[in-house]
Amino acid sequence: MQAYDLDQGYGGAAKLGLIVLSTDETLENEARQVLAGRAVSLVHARIKAEADVTPDALKMMEKRLPEVARLLPEGLKAVGYACTSASTVIGPQRVAELVRQSHPEAAVSDPITAVMAGLGALKAKRIGFVSPYVKEVTAPMRRLLAQNGFEAVSEVSFEQSEDRKVARISERSTLEAIETAAKMAECDAVFASCTNLRSFGILDEAERRAGCPVISSNQALLWHLLKLAGLSCEGGGPGKLNTL
Repeated sequence: MQAYDLDQGYGGAAKLGLIVLSTDETLENEARQVLAGRAVSLVHARIKAEADVTPDALKMMEKRLPEVARLLPEGLKAVGYACTSASTVIGPQRVAELVRQSHPEAAVSDPITAVMAGLGALKAKRIGFVSPYVKEVTAPMRRLLAQNGFEAVSEVSFEQSEDRKVARISERSTLEAIETAAKMAECDAVFASCTNLRSFGILDEAERRAGCPVISSNQALLWHLLKLAGLSCEGGGPGKLNTL
């Protein structure tokens, strides 16, 4: 037998995990931009998500989470469940409990938790809210934000229930929606919800037009996972959040 050495493998700085929706076509592409050049390993597992986004369909993922989390390798520093609306419907604490059944030592995040952490870091309380989804899906997010001290003072929605269509909403359309939300009321920040909504190409321009920080679900989740792993986020993607 040939002799060999063992090392830590990929991810000398940190090993991170993501549970990505089967319908998501955006998050992994934006994550590559954040992690390029970093000694960070990011591994993914896919969870079945219904094509139509409704509260009942989102809740169905609660039963699937433990099995999917078990598919991720051990030794992860942090794990993210990558669905803003489902983590709201299931509940962030419940999401963390289910992931930690397989990864008891890992820190756990999700987009809505990460967004609130980001808003807190930015000292933002009055929020412009941009969503691709119907009111039945956005209303629970607004309630959760309000319960944690973040008031949605404006809302702009594309009112879509089909996740595949959300992945194809142009970044220009998202930019215009962010600008509209910022103009509707005085905001400390604008939150663009959904991991399938593309935004990395326009976030810096969106902040310029809005006159305030803009947080997207993917930006916040990746920022929070790096923070939980004890890493600096500077230069890790667009937007003011990644300077903190």
